[in-house]
Amino acid sequence: MTDTAVAHIATPEDLLAALGHRYAVKKFDPAGKVPDDVWKALEEALVLSPSSFGLQPWKFFVVDDRAVRAKLRPASWDQSQITDADKLVVFAVRKCFGPADVEHFLDRIAEVRRVDKETLASFKQMMLHSVSQPPEQVEAWLTRQVYIALGVFLAASAALGVDACPMEGFDKNEFDRILGLSPKGWKAVVIATAGVRSAEDAYANAEKVRFPLNEVVQHL
Repeated sequence: MTDTAVAHIATPEDLLAALGHRYAVKKFDPAGKVPDDVWKALEEALVLSPSSFGLQPWKFFVVDDRAVRAKLRPASWDQSQITDADKLVVFAVRKCFGPADVEHFLDRIAEVRRVDKETLASFKQMMLHSVSQPPEQVEAWLTRQVYIALGVFLAASAALGVDACPMEGFDKNEFDRILGLSPKGWKAVVIATAGVRSAEDAYANAEKVRFPLNEVVQHL
């Protein structure tokens, strides 16, 4: 008989414990470091993030240069996470996403799955239809994909015991300028910092406020 049960990679208890421990860190320990192998796994988690059609309309800029981080802090309402966290990731979406990006993805499918690109014609037409919508609609659609990647990053960080903070409080245009993203064809959407929470962060021990399960989950 075929076993159709869910194969647990982590136990339900471990998962909920990790997510319960997670919170949006307001103060990082500047001396705290994410181990290299753990960070590599988190970068791979970003690569594995799902997206509509699998198009992956994003790039994740990890800002390692501390001098650049210092320039970015004033453009982030002077939030200390920008400079104190071990890692800063800028989640960006490709500007002017279009047919060339679809072709690039199809080339990658053909390479990885060893198939003739011509067999993907119907799939290609579906994607081309989506990217041919009005620019503002395409941008909104692609931006939603980036937030999926952010969610994966935060959940993966929690699972690996890495503290993180998603951040929308920053000047996107200034980030684009300082990091030189626009000439590269990208624009910042959201950022996340990661590292080790400070013992002085008052939010670290605050009770997590969530509505009860039966108020937010309904079976139909």
